Amino acid sequence: MFGGYGISTDGLTLALVADLGQGETLWLKAGPDTRALFEAAGCERFTYQAKGKERHLGFYSAPGEAMESAREMAPWAHLALQAAIAARQPKKARSRKKK
Repeated sequence: MFGGYGISTDGLTLALVADLGQGETLWLKAGPDTRALFEAAGCERFTYQAKGKERHLGFYSAPGEAMESAREMAPWAHLALQAAIAARQPKKARSRKKK
């Protein structure tokens, strides 16, 4: 996948390691409820070009400070796991939860 690696548990992909032109980066799964947290932390969205169009995946770069500390990474990894679990649910179940 994009010349990188997927990090999965129990069939859930919660992270990727890929080089999109700035070196290998850890990309964490984000969902509608957590995107703003990643953006507020200055994380970049996984963006690539395909067939002349910019495409996005629901992954964001891990915060730099979290890369040096398991304690700092734990909450971000938990968010990524929660997003992967939520993405596994059928869309009807996800939309019912929002009501």
